[in-house]
Amino acid sequence: MKKNQDLGLLILRLTLGGLMLFHGIAKIIYGVGGIQGMLSAKGLPGFFAYGVYIGEVIIPILLIIGFRTRIAAVIFAFNMLVAMLLAHSGDIFSLSKHGGWAVELIALFLFGAIALFFTGGGKYALSTTNKWD
Repeated sequence: MKKNQDLGLLILRLTLGGLMLFHGIAKIIYGVGGIQGMLSAKGLPGFFAYGVYIGEVIIPILLIIGFRTRIAAVIFAFNMLVAMLLAHSGDIFSLSKHGGWAVELIALFLFGAIALFFTGGGKYALSTTNKWD
């Protein structure tokens, strides 16, 4: 069977971007008050919570269309790292009730983004000629 790495990268971009976009839409509908509370509890400014719109709405759209995929992937990975440390830091070294890693979904997003940083978006991306593609 012939390999098609570009199709695989397209599927990865669509999956990461599409699934994260649902989280972003929820933040648009319900707001970021909960995130502001978590930030304030950690002594950080509450307005940082609005960064979630970049990490969960704008960046996933960039991944889906394949525009500046590598830079979008770095921002996406940073967003996942912040989410893991801010909202799920107590779960990093624990298992879920079904035996999986308690933060495995976040880890899949994080490491998927890291993979896209190293590979780029592939030939089925909107932009393909810049060093950040």
